[in-house]
Amino acid sequence: MYYKIISIVMALLIGAAASVFGQSSPELKFNKNEAAAISENETATPIEGNASASLKTLTAVQIVEACDAVRNPDRPFRFTETLVEYRGSSPIQKVELTIFAKEDETARFNSLVRFEKPLRDRDKIMMKNGNDLWYFDPTSKASVRISPQQRLMGQASNGDVVSVNMAKDYSAELSGEASIQDADRKKRNCYLVKLSAREDSVTYRKIDLWIEKETFMPVKGKFYSDSGRLLKIAYYRRLVNVLGRNRPTETIIIDGLDRTLITKMTHTDYQYAKIPDFWFQKEYLPRFRAE
Repeated sequence: MYYKIISIVMALLIGAAASVFGQSSPELKFNKNEAAAISENETATPIEGNASASLKTLTAVQIVEACDAVRNPDRPFRFTETLVEYRGSSPIQKVELTIFAKEDETARFNSLVRFEKPLRDRDKIMMKNGNDLWYFDPTSKASVRISPQQRLMGQASNGDVVSVNMAKDYSAELSGEASIQDADRKKRNCYLVKLSAREDSVTYRKIDLWIEKETFMPVKGKFYSDSGRLLKIAYYRRLVNVLGRNRPTETIIIDGLDRTLITKMTHTDYQYAKIPDFWFQKEYLPRFRAE
């Protein structure tokens, strides 16, 4: 069972299961070295104890702020996000979203998420203003408040698809350094930062985040519930030069309990955009038109 799970994860990470709906999944192949690599990636232990010189010169908040700058462009922007849920190597469902994001005066991100596919969900909207999240259904013309913790699809929650400034929403503690393998089995020297929610309205109570020391790229995250239960593990990969700098454009989310349940989030078509503040008002959602 262990090696079956490893092979499934490896197939997704290296793109062997890139085919979606209407195509047969390729045969999954792996060897013991690949299995060991993922095992090491899952169980990598931070280096505790005395801090190095680099730890003394950067605070946890500065490290998270630098990572936020990698994750999010510095001006209002839009992009397409495609989510595919897998059980084992088989795709189950797919969702395509257009996401608009803009920082407010407090440096927190407001987001507007428009559903594009499947067609039955087209033009449904999810809107984040501060830490308030609203859902609009054009059929019923109703806007209802929803939770960021609520499951959107597969292993992705509502809060996973809206832009977040982690340095604002979480307090940060620098736990140490760790040398771990990323999703492509390459060694990365990382800071391990432990994040704790400042408010109950954020998506996760606690996060362990591995951030590459040299580039401040997010490499891996572990996300926890209020009770401390591991909810999911995320790997950030496929760096692409987007709007002025390299950014991860794919996230692999693995269920915290059942490692055969995997969701792949792909981010494409980044553009700077003119986004008026009134888009983030609940009363405006029935009239929203992006183009």
